[in-house]
Amino acid sequence: MKFLDQAKIYIRSGDGGAGAVSFRREKFIEFGGPDGGDGGRGGDVIIECVQGLNTLIDYRFRQHFKASTGVHGMGKNRTGANGSDAILKVPVGTQVLDEDEETLIADLTEISQRVVLAKGGNGGFGNAYFKTSTNQAPRRANPGLEGKEMTIWLRLKLIADAGLIGLPNAGKSTFLAAVSAARPKIADYPFTTLHPNLGVVGVDAREFVMADIPGLIEGAHEGVGLGVRFLGHVERCGVLLHLVDGTTEHAGEAYKTVRAELEAYGGGLVDKPEIVALSKVDSLSPELRKEQTARLKRAAKKTPVALSSLSREAVETTLRQLLAVIDEARALEAVEAMPKIVEEAWRP
Repeated sequence: MKFLDQAKIYIRSGDGGAGAVSFRREKFIEFGGPDGGDGGRGGDVIIECVQGLNTLIDYRFRQHFKASTGVHGMGKNRTGANGSDAILKVPVGTQVLDEDEETLIADLTEISQRVVLAKGGNGGFGNAYFKTSTNQAPRRANPGLEGKEMTIWLRLKLIADAGLIGLPNAGKSTFLAAVSAARPKIADYPFTTLHPNLGVVGVDAREFVMADIPGLIEGAHEGVGLGVRFLGHVERCGVLLHLVDGTTEHAGEAYKTVRAELEAYGGGLVDKPEIVALSKVDSLSPELRKEQTARLKRAAKKTPVALSSLSREAVETTLRQLLAVIDEARALEAVEAMPKIVEEAWRP
């Protein structure tokens, strides 16, 4: 399945049905009177978060969604049926933005969460509604109200516990393949990863979700390379694993390049907990390994993990560090979600 994390669609709710002008005319019924029914309500456009989806590919070839119009009212006081709703099913982590791509309309982060994007128009009143003691034979009825139409953007931000960042060929996909059942494309050329990948990682009988995004290069925030479009997928991560290629010319400079792009992007990424790792250490000589570790330590201002996905050196240690940070973040969220008890002053 092709990965798609952004789509522009047009939606329109249904118009309300018109009310009817009708009079009861039956044999032996002397005073029938008005009996025109009301029109049905137009259908809504609803967006729903469902399980089992991880892409917006369903909106690649269909961009127009319209709810049904309400049925018109009829005689014998028959009210028209309501129009059927148009339900858009999206994966967890989908954001709904206005046409300006800045105004946030809805943020769907839980399964079964539903938001009404456009309400259908109300049905019109039939002439029976306008009957009064002074107007016993009204010959008027209301048309149904028109539905609402709008153009919106759907933007998917994958929900993962940990995110992998780094320059191209830093070993992110190799690490994800080594610790999970995910099978991302791995090759010896830059930009092998063209779209984010998700993997379920297990350590010490525990599991968490890890996201691997395409690599960043200098000037990514200006659109160089693949840009920073995919950085939105790690905005929701509780911790970042920053992999720096040990075979690069200068590990410290490589680290600073990625951090500069994160700062230029914003979104609070520079403030997230970060674990720094020097990858591909199995390809380094002892002297070069020591030198690169020292360079990276000076740049990151913390001791990096010497990591090798092929020989699995320090892989388990890194996963345990990630899990510790994730547990801390989850505990903090649980405390914040608990209802606060307000103590009131004692009163006689």
